[in-house]
Amino acid sequence: MKFAILAPGGIAHSMAKAVSQIDKIERYAVASRDLKRAEKFAQQWGFEKAYGSYEEMVQDPQVEFVYVASPHSHHYEHAKLCLEHDKHVLVEKAFTVNARQARELIQLSEEKGLLLAEAIWTRYMPSRRMIDDILACKAIGNVTSLTANLGYILPHVERMQNPELAGGALLDLGVYPINFALMAFHGEIKDVHATAIMSPKGIDWVNSITLTFEEERMAVLHSDMLTQTDRQGVISGDQGYLEVQNINNCEEIRVFGLDRKMTARYQVPEQINGYEYEVLSCIRAIEAGKTECEEMPHSEILRVMELLDRIRGQWDMVYPCE
Repeated sequence: MKFAILAPGGIAHSMAKAVSQIDKIERYAVASRDLKRAEKFAQQWGFEKAYGSYEEMVQDPQVEFVYVASPHSHHYEHAKLCLEHDKHVLVEKAFTVNARQARELIQLSEEKGLLLAEAIWTRYMPSRRMIDDILACKAIGNVTSLTANLGYILPHVERMQNPELAGGALLDLGVYPINFALMAFHGEIKDVHATAIMSPKGIDWVNSITLTFEEERMAVLHSDMLTQTDRQGVISGDQGYLEVQNINNCEEIRVFGLDRKMTARYQVPEQINGYEYEVLSCIRAIEAGKTECEEMPHSEILRVMELLDRIRGQWDMVYPCE
């Protein structure tokens, strides 16, 4: 399958590393608004062609599958461009800046019969199924609550500070605790309480989110772009609790009983860098003629985006691109 990358920024290098070791992927094209940048990336990672505009790349009939790695603010525009030129698309998280944009893209992909997926890698990793299996066998009893956090020191990253690029902690970091909670608790959310420390430019630096679900379950979530956190997720039940070391890329799963003594410990499989799982899922879906991935279907993409809109509404945080 001829694979292309739109916008060869930092995260695109991680994707290129993963696809370089996937047999079914042919590293075909990369596009940047700066041709020299595209050429440098193509040479580094063994892509056949380099383009100095996104429009030129999507007009290439050989391109089959595009990974969109531009800033959040441009995901809608660039994913739509690819779909309109009959390309399957994998969009980096957060999928779009709001649910309205997500609905439009999903409708277009389904009308055209093209795959449209979100590259929220934690949804596709083997560790996710491991966690689900542990919960399903009642190793910690009936689950009632969870906590999750993710924080990195990122004030130096211009994209994160820029409202024009839909910066802030929520879309870049907060999506991980949120997805962690939604993967564990599948019911409807009946209440949301969210607070944030805002930057002078009007984007969230630090946030705290409490979700109450209909099954009397609660998730307390935190993301932070000013400090480093332990990145831990804890799911608690009436017979013990489960710890996930690093919710951003699970390193180990530990299960504890009511005496707080460890009863089980699970190592995750070795990986290239974790990005391979979402690509392999996309390939399976495309080969099966599907427009969505099983691990992150369109309904879940919308569930997350609608929740992000609801949270931002409590902060009166609107991006200029909306």
